[in-house]
Amino acid sequence: MALGVVLAPLLLGVINRTKALVAGRRGQPVLQVYYDVLKLLRKGAVYSRTTTWVVLAGPLVGLGAVLTALTLVPLGGVPGVLSFPGDLLLFAYLLGLMRFCTVLSALDTGSSFEGMGASREVCYSALAEPAFLLGLAALAIRAQSLSLSGLYAALGPAAIVSPSGPAVLLVAAALLVVFLAENARIPVDDPNTHLELTMIHEVMVLDHSGPLFGLVLYGAAVKLLLFSALFLHFALPFTFGEPLLDWALFAGGLLAVAVAVGVVESVMARLRLRHVPLLLIAASVLCVFGFFFTLA
Repeated sequence: MALGVVLAPLLLGVINRTKALVAGRRGQPVLQVYYDVLKLLRKGAVYSRTTTWVVLAGPLVGLGAVLTALTLVPLGGVPGVLSFPGDLLLFAYLLGLMRFCTVLSALDTGSSFEGMGASREVCYSALAEPAFLLGLAALAIRAQSLSLSGLYAALGPAAIVSPSGPAVLLVAAALLVVFLAENARIPVDDPNTHLELTMIHEVMVLDHSGPLFGLVLYGAAVKLLLFSALFLHFALPFTFGEPLLDWALFAGGLLAVAVAVGVVESVMARLRLRHVPLLLIAASVLCVFGFFFTLA
């Protein structure tokens, strides 16, 4: 878990560097996100006249929620630090708590643009969460476990060729869509845009500065690590049984996921806002089929 906390911003750096290389640019250093977070933590903050303590609590509680969620996820074949039956529901609720605090913090600034972004965030999350929960439910029925660690323990190379293999593949495909939506990546959202009318996540933190924005940036990196780990375990459920080899495979897989995200963002454009709900509904449909395959 300590390595996950330290390496989380590295994934954003790999994505940005991959996009630069595909575009033929030199790009920023891979460790640039670390420099940005440290620089922001040393700066002062500017607050709107309409803000209250909510704008301060939002990034703090959000970061605490996502770090707590990190303790539930197995990393590199090692079970989660806090593993118990039903922890997958707690995991989903912690991510929802992070989003809720971010939305409240955005609304507390009194900015109409941030309110617009918060409205979009809540709308699309209402479509992404059913796909996420249905996917976890399908895998929980297959593994006969309500724990993320137990759910991962039931996965393996034999899971792909088993009768329930199609369910695992369908859930992995749906989770990829949820992964892109939850982390504000193309084709759902463009993390590099500065046009408020087309932004979703980034517009909610326009009025955050200094340490608050640093916490938001780091929390987004940890969330990216969480969903990368989930997708990696579902899409490539392979382990060697040796801790060092499993961790090396896991770390290499995380870097491969980051490179793949960078390539996707380089070769395709963001969808129109009215098409994003169709993509998320399609992910829910895939999870429904996966759920029925598991029951069959």
